[in-house]
Amino acid sequence: QVQLVESGGGLVQPGGSLRLSCAASGSIYRRYDMGWYRQAPGKQRELVAGIDSGGSTNYADFVKGRFTISRDNAKNTVYLQMNSLKPEDTAAYYCKGRSLALGLSYWGQGTQVTVSS
Repeated sequence: QVQLVESGGGLVQPGGSLRLSCAASGSIYRRYDMGWYRQAPGKQRELVAGIDSGGSTNYADFVKGRFTISRDNAKNTVYLQMNSLKPEDTAAYYCKGRSLALGLSYWGQGTQVTVSS
């Protein structure tokens, strides 16, 4: 019922920046906790950053000081601003939403980020 669509990935040089977007269809983001996860080939999917319905954020240690998560509830969109990108940031990035009312989680299909010189 709820669909999440990520965009903004691509190829970037080390030290560069990208902004990822996650757009939700037919949902109310203010009633959802949202997060960004990433998964590299052969590795476990891991939390990158989260933002709850009240706007509080949390970050994985490996992105603190480099990445910023934000949300625009009017647009039903969550963002991940990524600065000072490193080759080890290369992964598929996924958006996750959790309904506070239903206790259900939804995943997007992912957007690829490749950091290479």
